[in-house]
Amino acid sequence: CCRRDVEEDDDECRDHVEFASKNVHLITTMVSWEAKVSESIKDGKIVVANFSAQWCSPCKKIAPVYIQLADKYPSMICLTVDVDELPEFSNSWGVTATPTFFFLKDGRQIDKLIGSNKLELQRKTAAVSKLLR
Repeated sequence: CCRRDVEEDDDECRDHVEFASKNVHLITTMVSWEAKVSESIKDGKIVVANFSAQWCSPCKKIAPVYIQLADKYPSMICLTVDVDELPEFSNSWGVTATPTFFFLKDGRQIDKLIGSNKLELQRKTAAVSKLLR
């Protein structure tokens, strides 16, 4: 994992990676966070929130996997929170390493994953998707 207090300075970290897509919404304001969480509660959907940073190599590595999962589970609301855009908010969630994934149901945390473990992210996403049925 990348720690938030350590910036990486290699070529891989400077390469551009998409952190958002059609089914992954980039969150850079509290208003957009609150709107998406409210939408999830109203529609009975699970939120998967990826607290991430543009400079973080593990975040870049897992971003395409996260986008694929968002496409596979369109009944979930997938968010990417930029920790540099919302540092106080990220701290309020106890994010000390990126990426950190939170799984929310009815606005409350039901699971969490720290790091860019592809298989564990797939497993946890599949598990919480069953709560929608």
